[in-house]
Amino acid sequence: MTQYPLLWQILMIGCIVLWATAGDVLIASAMRNIGDLDRIRAVKGIPGAAAAVLGSPRFGLGVLCMSLSFFSMLFALSHGDLTLIGPAAASLTFVTNAIAAKFFLGENVDRRRWLAAVFVCIGVALLAH
Repeated sequence: MTQYPLLWQILMIGCIVLWATAGDVLIASAMRNIGDLDRIRAVKGIPGAAAAVLGSPRFGLGVLCMSLSFFSMLFALSHGDLTLIGPAAASLTFVTNAIAAKFFLGENVDRRRWLAAVFVCIGVALLAH
C-alpha cells in the first residue's frame, strides 16, 4: 500500500464528498420531480413506480455520482489513513449536503443545522492535524 501525503488525502476526500453530494442532490431532485411513489404505486403498481424512478435521467445520473463516490472512497481507503478519510468524508458530506440543499433544492436549513456544520468542520480540521 502506498501512503499518500496529507494533501493528496485531502484531495481524495474532496472527490468523495463532491460525488456524494452531487448524487444526493440529483436523487433528491429526481424523487421530488417524480412525486409521491405511494400514489404512483396505487395507480400503476410496483412496476409503474419502479419505471417512474428508473426512467428519470436525474435519478440515473445521481446513481452514477453515488457510484463514483463509492469507488473514490475505495481508492482513498486503499491509499490513505482510515482514521482521517472515513470520518472526514462522512462529515464533510453532511456539510456540503446542507449547503446544496439550501441553494440547489431550496430547503430551509435552520440555524441549528448550520451550527452543526460549523462544528463538523472544526472536527475535521482537528482530525487533519
